[in-house]
Amino acid sequence: MNIAKVGLDLAKNVLQVHAVDSQGHIVVRKQLRRTDVLQYFATLEPCVIGMEACGSSHYWGHELAKLGHTVRLVAPQFVGLT
Repeated sequence: MNIAKVGLDLAKNVLQVHAVDSQGHIVVRKQLRRTDVLQYFATLEPCVIGMEACGSSHYWGHELAKLGHTVRLVAPQFVGLT
């Protein structure tokens, strides 16, 4: 799978993953339980992961960066704008 960018929506128990390739085509849309997130991202080639900046995003950002991914936190006021 050729994933270039991932949007990760952090929630309480289930996290949403939305991934696109280098041309912007959707390649993944799935839900992951918190216990499965690190295992899933460990199987991916390093890519850019964007998520809303919140309390738990710093934890997830550090853990995903340890796996080689580039993590970008987005200010809450800019999330969901089209």
